[in-house]
Amino acid sequence: MWNIIAAGIVGLLVVVITHWVYRWRNPKCKGVLPPGSMGLPLIGETLQYFSKSPYDGIPPFIAQRTAKYGTLFKTSLVGQPIVISTDPEINYYVFQQEDKYFQCSYTKSAVELSGKKGLMGNGGSAHKYLRNLVLSLTGPDKLKTKLVSEVDIITREHLHRWTTQGEVEVKDASEIMLFIFIAGKILGMNEQEALTLRGHYKAFVKGFLSFPINLPGTAFHSGLQGRKSAVKMIKDVFEKRRSSKEKENEQDFIDHLLQEIDKEDTFITEDTAVDLIFFVIFAAHETTSSTMTLLFKYLTEHPDVLKQLKEEHENIIKFREDKDAPISWVEYKSMTYTHRVVNETVRLANIAPGIFRKVLKDVEIKGYTIPEGWTMVVCSPSVHLDENMYDNPLEFNPSRWKDEELHGASKRFMAFGGGNRMCVGADLSKMQTTLFIHYLMTSFRFNVTNKGNIIRQPYLNFNDGICIQVNEN
Repeated sequence: MWNIIAAGIVGLLVVVITHWVYRWRNPKCKGVLPPGSMGLPLIGETLQYFSKSPYDGIPPFIAQRTAKYGTLFKTSLVGQPIVISTDPEINYYVFQQEDKYFQCSYTKSAVELSGKKGLMGNGGSAHKYLRNLVLSLTGPDKLKTKLVSEVDIITREHLHRWTTQGEVEVKDASEIMLFIFIAGKILGMNEQEALTLRGHYKAFVKGFLSFPINLPGTAFHSGLQGRKSAVKMIKDVFEKRRSSKEKENEQDFIDHLLQEIDKEDTFITEDTAVDLIFFVIFAAHETTSSTMTLLFKYLTEHPDVLKQLKEEHENIIKFREDKDAPISWVEYKSMTYTHRVVNETVRLANIAPGIFRKVLKDVEIKGYTIPEGWTMVVCSPSVHLDENMYDNPLEFNPSRWKDEELHGASKRFMAFGGGNRMCVGADLSKMQTTLFIHYLMTSFRFNVTNKGNIIRQPYLNFNDGICIQVNEN
């Protein structure tokens, strides 16, 4: 009797599990899903996606599936059903249909860690409103009137520090420079406060793209703890500013946010403002420091590029009345070859493995249906390294940008996003990198002491670090 019952239970479990596995591998769809594999239940193809690969070239995960399934394929990563596009035309369509079929998003873990009420968690008019708030800090007018001189000061200061530190690990040192700048600019923090805040962000970054499992020991749990500590510091700044009786002569970003919060019928709350600041600080230091680090690899390997950079920047100094004057806006805009070097660096770097969009409603693309609630990933590396888009795409060649638009996005260049969701800090990032190059070419000299070991996992990972020694001229 008990044997029969046990056999029945086992049989039922087999049926349930078999059905569950079948449904996992064959998700519901009102049309035809793109080809591909959903991988193992729950895990999907996450392990393959996160496996180590060479930093240059199209990641094997993408290349292998594109060869097998075509330029549009389904998969599952960190517990989410995903469709990946390596097709420039599809990518362009996705960007053009922002807020109609697609909305800027990321994985569940990234959105929860970054803040659901900030830039990453909002679309439509709410996103536009928050974006405009950030542009009041980093927009073209502020770049020209304030930021160019402020970036000039901190760049010179930190490069001078590097001359006293012996061997410098570039990713870490440039990250510190950028973090101190943005934490000071947004939150008015001194250097020590900024470095404490950075410690919390480092825990957050580790969990950014992870399974959203909040258990001690997981990357996601560590990320949540880092976020919690960082948010507390940001809220403390708000509280101090609200209670302060002393008012600055010139309003800063926090003052502006507090005014917006206090307006009647306002969209923004303090939690929204905190999420906005939290994400902007992350975005303003993590990727730019990777670009700065890769510069040393490319410049060391291409002395002809280094020579042209030196000539461009020495000519700027040559025609100045005051040789020690800070960089002016006109001088910055004149650094044409340097802008090409920056674009070529970010094209090859492919710092972000893809651009994520949430599917708002069922959408048909090239005969396939992508269901509402799925995530669409525009795979920028496949475009940037496509031989149909660029001659010798793996070659570092800044001159390829000679007749190209240097400050925008296109079907063939999306390092800073696309559509109406272009990275709000793109121009600041480019300016920081350009001024960094200027002083390396004119006031300092460097020697690479360790080339490091760069891998992709799927973000760039600078194992061992790229290390340099810096001396003043």
